[in-house]
Amino acid sequence: MKTHLNLATRDLDRSVAFYTRLLNARPAKVLSDYALFITEEPSLELALDLRNQVTPTLDVHFGIFVESTDDVETAIVRLESAGLAESIEREDTCCYANQTKVWTTDPDGRRWEVYTVHADTEERDTEATLCCLTESGDGWSCCT
Repeated sequence: MKTHLNLATRDLDRSVAFYTRLLNARPAKVLSDYALFITEEPSLELALDLRNQVTPTLDVHFGIFVESTDDVETAIVRLESAGLAESIEREDTCCYANQTKVWTTDPDGRRWEVYTVHADTEERDTEATLCCLTESGDGWSCCT
């Protein structure tokens, strides 16, 4: 079983480059207005659909769960080398779990995290936590 996402994009070339880095995979299909990634890790079919008008919802985010901190560290190196890593959280509490993660944003403004969970917690977030951020008029703010 795989999850399928179809995301609209204004710039297919930039989006293909971004998702190639994020997913550490090449697209299975690239046409003039469409690209398709099919990956095993994560188990995903991601379609990118070229459209001139895109209004991504910035009060949501997407995530790729990985099994270990080493897997997150590998993603950090990959995303930093591509200039895509925006923030890194190590051993932070977010959404009732202690997690390590790296955040990035695709060319159309969708926030992505690559993360692993160390343990469940009783608290949702801490003041220093960057998880669940949304863009507001004065920058990013937490959604708690």
